Amino acid sequence: MTRLTAILATTTLLAGPAMAEMLPLEKDELTFGFIKLTDMAPLAVAYEQGYFIDEGLFVTLEAQANWKVLLDGVIDGQLDGAHMLAGQPLAATIGYGTEAHIVTPFSMDLNGNGITVSNEVWEAMKPNIPIDSEGRPQHPISAEALKPVVEQYRAEGKPFNMGMVFPVSTHNYELRYWLAAGGIEPGYYSEQNTTGQIGAEALLSVTPPPQMPATLEAGTIYGYAVGEPWNQQAVAMGIGVPVITDYELWKNNPEKVFGLTAEFVEENPNTTIAITKALIRAAIWLDENDNANREEAVEILSRPDYVGADAEVIAASMTGTFEYEKGDVREVPDFNTFFRHHATYPFYSDAVWYLTQMRRWGQIAEAKPDSWYDEVARSVYKPEIYLEAARMLVDEGLANEADFPWDSDGYKTPTPAADIIDGIGYDGRTPNAYLDSLPIGLKGDQTVVGSEIQG
Repeated sequence: MTRLTAILATTTLLAGPAMAEMLPLEKDELTFGFIKLTDMAPLAVAYEQGYFIDEGLFVTLEAQANWKVLLDGVIDGQLDGAHMLAGQPLAATIGYGTEAHIVTPFSMDLNGNGITVSNEVWEAMKPNIPIDSEGRPQHPISAEALKPVVEQYRAEGKPFNMGMVFPVSTHNYELRYWLAAGGIEPGYYSEQNTTGQIGAEALLSVTPPPQMPATLEAGTIYGYAVGEPWNQQAVAMGIGVPVITDYELWKNNPEKVFGLTAEFVEENPNTTIAITKALIRAAIWLDENDNANREEAVEILSRPDYVGADAEVIAASMTGTFEYEKGDVREVPDFNTFFRHHATYPFYSDAVWYLTQMRRWGQIAEAKPDSWYDEVARSVYKPEIYLEAARMLVDEGLANEADFPWDSDGYKTPTPAADIIDGIGYDGRTPNAYLDSLPIGLKGDQTVVGSEIQG
C-alpha cells in the first residue's frame, strides 16, 4: 500500500462506527516481516481490516526468504518488527546464534503445526498403529509406531532424515518431543557441534517451510515438522501423511510471537502499544463468533502477497478440520487458535518451556537455576505492554473486559499430563524439575562433550 492509498483508506475508515483512541506516535511508517505461513494471519488481518490504519500506522508487510533473514532484518532495522518463531527472541537474547535483545508484547497463536511423513514411511508405520471403531488409525499417533521404521532404515544404511524449519523453532522442539516420547533419540547440540545430530537416531536438519513438500517428494527427507498450510499441501499433492498435530502433541501449545528489538520498544513506546492494539483486534476478529470469519481469512491468506497457497489447502486446517490421509478429515476446532484460551497473552511460562527445550537438547550448554529461566522470560515477554493495549481497547469498546487475564502473574496453570503426548505434565515455575522428569534429554549438570553426555 502506498502512503497515498493509506491516507485515502484512513479517510474512508473515519466514517466507520468505532474509532480507536489515537496515541501520539513516535513512528508511524513501519515495515513488518513475515514467513508464508497461516499463522501470520494477525498481521494480514490487521492490515486488510484497517486496524493498523485505525491506530495511525502506515504499515508495509514483506514476506521474507527464511527465518534467519527475517531475524537479521529486525536486528539491523530494515524491519521494524516481525512474525517470529517464539524461540528466536529468547535465543537471540541469551546469545545463542545471533545476539540481540528481542522482546515480544504479543503471542501470535496457539497450535497450528503438524508432523508429516512420506507415503512410504506411513505404509511402514501403519501396522504399528491401533485402529479405531471406524477402522481408521487411532489418534494421537505415538512415535513408537515410527521407531521400528527408523531402525529398519538405519539397518539398511539409510540415515533417517527429517526436516524442521529452524534450530530454535517450535517445530524443532515439537518434532524432538514427539520422537523422544516414542523412544527415538533426536540428537543433541554442543558448543562445538551445532548440527543437533550428536547421538541421533533420526537426523533433523533445516528446510524452509514452503520447500518442505518438494523436499519430501524428492526423497531428501522422510518426514518433517512444519506449520500450515505445508502439511495439508502434502496431502493435496498425494506425497505424504500428517501423523500428528501439535494440538494432539501438547494441547494449546504456544506458537509464533511478534518480535521487536528492545531498543525499538524503548524508543517507540506509544507506537508499540498501537501495534499491539491492532494485532489484538485482528486476533479477536479471527476467532470471534465461533470462527465465523475464517473463510474470509482463508481468502486473504491465499493471496500471493501473503501465504500464496490454494485457498482449499489453507481452509483444510484453518476452518475447524484437519485432513490426515486423503479423505480422513477430522474435527479439530482449535487447531488454529488466535485469541481463545488467552492465545495472544505473552505468558512467561511459554517462554520458560522454550528455554527448557533449548537446555534439554544442549543448545543451552550448562545447567541454570530456576530463577534464570524466570529472569530471561521476563526480559523477553512483555505482558505489561499487552495489558496496556488491551485496557485501551476495552475502554474504547473494541474488546471485552472478561477476555483478558488481568490478574495473571505471567504463569499459566500447569499443563496436565493428559494434555501432553508423553503423559508428563508441565509447570513453568519449576523448569529443572520438569527437565528431570523427561526420560530423554539433558538433566541436572549434564553436558555434551564430544559425542557423549557427561555428568
